[in-house]
Amino acid sequence: MSDLGSGGTMASETEAVIEAIGRSRLFRGVAGEDLAAIAPMLRQRRYRAGETIFHEGDPGDAMHVIASGRAKISIESLEGDEAILVTLGPGEVFGELVLLDGAPRSADAIAVEPTVTYILALPDFGPLIANNDAFRSAILHNLAQELRRLTVHVSELHFLDLAGRLASRLARMADEVAPGQRDEVRLGRAYTQSELAAMIGGTRQSVNRVVAELVSEGLLRVEPNDLVVIDVARMAQRARW
Repeated sequence: MSDLGSGGTMASETEAVIEAIGRSRLFRGVAGEDLAAIAPMLRQRRYRAGETIFHEGDPGDAMHVIASGRAKISIESLEGDEAILVTLGPGEVFGELVLLDGAPRSADAIAVEPTVTYILALPDFGPLIANNDAFRSAILHNLAQELRRLTVHVSELHFLDLAGRLASRLARMADEVAPGQRDEVRLGRAYTQSELAAMIGGTRQSVNRVVAELVSEGLLRVEPNDLVVIDVARMAQRARW
């Protein structure tokens, strides 16, 4: 009986992994039989809110697929100032770059709420990217999207004022949370002014002022446990004023 139970548990865990990674854009184009072969390679990791997943400079030995929760990718200056590069949610991937170039981690990864990830370690990543065309294409597509995101981020820092940068980031976050939804998009948590400032290269005080402006313009609603983008299209337009 115990063997059957163990087998059933293992099968259930494999199905849970397949379901979780199947929602990821990285694995979305991978055939079902390939997902079934990949699933046993993945290991689950759980992180508390605020827990560091890895530090900048750490050796890279695995990539992460977020099953639930959210994680931020950030860098810190010598003075301790934080710059949040991106906040990632379920289905999104991080940490894959080090598996391609072998360099140390280039940023910190921190769970911003209780988070579960599935990790794919380097010994399994190499054969998988070499032998699975769909996975290899997905990795390249993911890296191309990351390069585009960084290009947009740099252009915003150069060409938009603080209000424009915040409006652009909020519109983009809304589109990531609810693609295609134009009205009343909940971002999923109440980002603090310090966090928003770290995303756009501002100070908490200046971001507080801009948030108040967006609220007064009917573009943003601040709730105790959430931020709500009221009109995504108008928020995106606001970035270009």
